[in-house]
Amino acid sequence: MAVYSIGFGAAAPMYVLRALELGVSAGPAGVIVALTGLGMVLADLPAGRIVERIGERGAIAVGSAVGMMGVVAAIFAPNIGVLAAGMLLIGASGAVWGLARQSYLVAVVPPGDRGRAMSLLAGASRFGLFCGPFLGAVPVHVMGPDGALWLQLGATGLSAAAMLSIRAIDGEYSASDTQPLHTVVLENRRLLGTWGSAALVVGAARSARLALLPLWAAHVGVSAATTSLIFGVAGAMDVLMSYPAGVWLDRYGRRATGVPAMVLFAVGYAILPLTSSALAVAASAAVLGVANGLSNGLIMTVGADVAPDGRRAEFLGAWRLTHDLGSFVGPTAVGVMSAVAVLGASAVTLSLTSVLGAAAMQRWFPGVPEPPKSARV
Repeated sequence: MAVYSIGFGAAAPMYVLRALELGVSAGPAGVIVALTGLGMVLADLPAGRIVERIGERGAIAVGSAVGMMGVVAAIFAPNIGVLAAGMLLIGASGAVWGLARQSYLVAVVPPGDRGRAMSLLAGASRFGLFCGPFLGAVPVHVMGPDGALWLQLGATGLSAAAMLSIRAIDGEYSASDTQPLHTVVLENRRLLGTWGSAALVVGAARSARLALLPLWAAHVGVSAATTSLIFGVAGAMDVLMSYPAGVWLDRYGRRATGVPAMVLFAVGYAILPLTSSALAVAASAAVLGVANGLSNGLIMTVGADVAPDGRRAEFLGAWRLTHDLGSFVGPTAVGVMSAVAVLGASAVTLSLTSVLGAAAMQRWFPGVPEPPKSARV
């Protein structure tokens, strides 16, 4: 997972710059980046069915092939339409990867250790996101934004080969269930509409950084290579919080972890419009990195807590849909607001939204490691 994330971490801040290279303005560039989130949203429910049918390894093979096609499309895109299609494919690949790794851990890790397990899994991903911008700075300096995309292409192929070497869980998946995909959403609609609203805000706060920080950095005159290094600094904060966040999840509960994380997101976005130098932008990015690190494994752990045994992978696909819908909405809002208002308005809006997310977690997330059975619907 770390290798896969190295590639994505190197490329993520460069997709905005790739869009700018193709002649679009800041607003449409943010929307293009948001298409990664849309690809995840469209693939979440099918990803659950894929994992149920062919297991984690088969799902990873399919997702990796789709992701590599998306990266190739982005590298050679002659226009913004081809780049948009590539972003959709990359997002779909991420949905399959995320669902397969989460489903595996739910099956093999005891409930009392889930917070640490999920946070360490997220930490491996964050470690890759941390290393990615630093490793990507060199090819970006030599080749421009495409250098990081080439790194992502190679990392995706290598990580797929590593995952395919892991032995599948015997008897874990079955093709006998033929119920329509939408039934899992209907059966759990109350939980997805309440707890899921908090997951949506987390997804928006996390993913909006990938669009807003590079746009703001470019706005204040920070170079592409320096922007990559800023993402690396934020990634360091993220990685350092991974294991402590897991311990906090298991010891004090989901609410006690999620609420402070969302408050830090609110602070990080609130101070971004006040920055005007690379150092100040890095400080804002570091606060957002701490917030992201504190929320490591949070949404995966909560989903694991309430996933029904009979249709676990498909439920987790629906649960991830709430988070990934936020991953689409966040950068989309940045792009739309940047097109019709000043760029700083996006940061203020995200700050206020993060406060609402903290309130939703305070209202619905459990205060103890094991959620009450009455929470299941």
